[in-house]
Amino acid sequence: MIEGWQQQLKDSLTRVETLAERFGLDPAPLAPVAERYPLRISPHILQLIETPGDPIWRQFVPDPLELAETGLVDPLNEENLSPVSSVVHRYPDRALFLVSGSCASYCRFCTRKRKIGCDGSSPSFRELREGIDYIAATPQIRDVLFSGGDPLLLPDSVLGDLLDRVHQIPHVEIIRIGSRVTSTLPQRITPQLCRLLKCFAPLFLNTHFNHSRELTTEVVAACNLLADHGIVLGNQTVLLKGVNDDPSVLQELFFKLLKMRVRPYYLHQMDLVRGGEHFRTPLATGLKVMASLRGSVTGMASPQFVVDLPGGKGKVPLLPEALSQSGASTRIITSNGEIVDYPDM
Repeated sequence: MIEGWQQQLKDSLTRVETLAERFGLDPAPLAPVAERYPLRISPHILQLIETPGDPIWRQFVPDPLELAETGLVDPLNEENLSPVSSVVHRYPDRALFLVSGSCASYCRFCTRKRKIGCDGSSPSFRELREGIDYIAATPQIRDVLFSGGDPLLLPDSVLGDLLDRVHQIPHVEIIRIGSRVTSTLPQRITPQLCRLLKCFAPLFLNTHFNHSRELTTEVVAACNLLADHGIVLGNQTVLLKGVNDDPSVLQELFFKLLKMRVRPYYLHQMDLVRGGEHFRTPLATGLKVMASLRGSVTGMASPQFVVDLPGGKGKVPLLPEALSQSGASTRIITSNGEIVDYPDM
């Protein structure tokens, strides 16, 4: 029997013609974009769009600007940091376990937009087992982040099996899940799922909210259900031009998240992904946001502003003293003291 959240997924908008008819648009400019980077908008997200170009629209509706060739296909060099296809091993004690190839709604700024939702993007059973075997054979890994795509789109039985296999590896001490279903498909957060996740404590769930309009009644209820089952919730926000590049917008988001027992964790400078240049903001924008938070909201509602450096150099928290200008670039000092020239705007 199909579950309610699975029916919601089946009812998602996936055709530009349907989108264009709903909003009175010409589908022709959108069609080649959706052909290259798939379109999926869940019913929950669709009903949040008020007008074309609003903060929800910009995150999920194709834009011809995505076909620009600026940016990097694999901005974080994940392909070269993958000892097996389902694992990215960038940091010594942490590994990214890619368990899903699809999401409830496709973000137009996604770091992995080159493959998410495309044919062949979902890992096979063999690839998942190779990933587990690699993690088990690498004793320095003590923190595993389930990612994809969205891990919570897996059926409970499949997700539970993967979590159990990783949880049983003696040197794995912490499991994290990166998911946006709390925002895009809150119906997925069922009591049954929460009871399952609770079995693998300590388990952390990283949510992804970019604008306070995403914090609907259904979303608040989903986060409350997770928190009531002992799941520790953090949030990662991406700084996006025309969506949330305004200190007052982010102040409201971060404070409301904290009230929902979701700790603002990261504010991300958008990755240098190809097809996402129109979303990028200067580094100075993020620093301005962080300065505005001081004294305006409690420190618990202030995330770290980070940039994930191209080439797989890793995340660096951005503070004014960590930056220096060098021509058209901003020089950033990594955690190991390396100086990286970051192509600022």
